[in-house]
Amino acid sequence: MNKNNNLEFRFAEEKDISIILHFISALAKYENLENELVATEKLLKHWIFEEKKAEVIFAVADGKEVGFALFFYNFSTFLGKAGIYLEDLFVSSEYRGRGYGKALIRELARIAVEQGCGRLEWSCLDWNQPSIDFYESLGAKAMAEWTGYRLAGETLKNVK
Repeated sequence: MNKNNNLEFRFAEEKDISIILHFISALAKYENLENELVATEKLLKHWIFEEKKAEVIFAVADGKEVGFALFFYNFSTFLGKAGIYLEDLFVSSEYRGRGYGKALIRELARIAVEQGCGRLEWSCLDWNQPSIDFYESLGAKAMAEWTGYRLAGETLKNVK
């Protein structure tokens, strides 16, 4: 656990499944994507803790989880090394503006550097100007020349 003033970071444990789902649900609500949320505690337990396909770090202030970052490792063939892909970063609304989001990004950057990773990257919804401004204030650069693609659901099952 690392400390940053009254803020600590800790990796999630299996007993934290309900807290993880709470943050994911709050994020889905913030992004107006509640209709897409199908994650359950059982699914999260399986994929995060049994299959170990993702990791979660909590920002903890005064003993309470105030934000989270869910990430996994990817690989850059051009760099020839792993990177960290930040899938979700979320700070509860009542704790925003206190530097906890920035602290979570710094903690992930620290982990990436410590582990020899070549980059830390993520995606952001194009309408989410507060987050865009926040990321750019950290020195992050938008990858405007890249377009994200996705296969999911029935399309994934029926790739032609």
